[in-house]
Amino acid sequence: MVEEASNGDAAAEQGGLFPDASLPDELVGYRGPAACQIAGITYRQLDYWARTKLVGPSIRGAAGSGSQRLYSFKDILVLKVVKRLLDTGVSLHNIRVAVEHLRNRGVEDLARLTLFSDGTTVYECTSPEEVVDLLQGGQGVFGIAVSGAMREISGTIHEFPAERADGGEMVQAEDELSRRRRDRQAETG
Repeated sequence: MVEEASNGDAAAEQGGLFPDASLPDELVGYRGPAACQIAGITYRQLDYWARTKLVGPSIRGAAGSGSQRLYSFKDILVLKVVKRLLDTGVSLHNIRVAVEHLRNRGVEDLARLTLFSDGTTVYECTSPEEVVDLLQGGQGVFGIAVSGAMREISGTIHEFPAERADGGEMVQAEDELSRRRRDRQAETG
């Protein structure tokens, strides 16, 4: 069960979450193995969660043998949050309810959330005042700042190969090894 803490002012900005201050492209996705590494889960967990519809890929699902699922930034964020909730002992039923609640939010909205749980119920807070109100009620036991998970993901996601769902060309920042190979090939060729 996900409950909203009392409605407070949710004017927090997403600033600083993404290197170029723009939201992730919704058509850019990552295959299963990359999504696992970024979210910190096993492929077995990813596959099970997709088959049981806990967290599935929003860009491209599996369509038979050999097809590749494609996970968006938001999907990977939800995978990371699910992993943290499971690690803290939240029931699968309550995680399903929380995931459904997270799916209905945009990336900017997710950046403003902190999830708290007492092991039974998952609460969402969008302001420091809501956190204080929840803790004063004696209910909160642990919290997950979704913006913290976002920062972790946005700090490492660029290291993994991405694909565009529309077939467009990906422009990736060149790493040092690629630059050296290119320079070496230019010298010899």
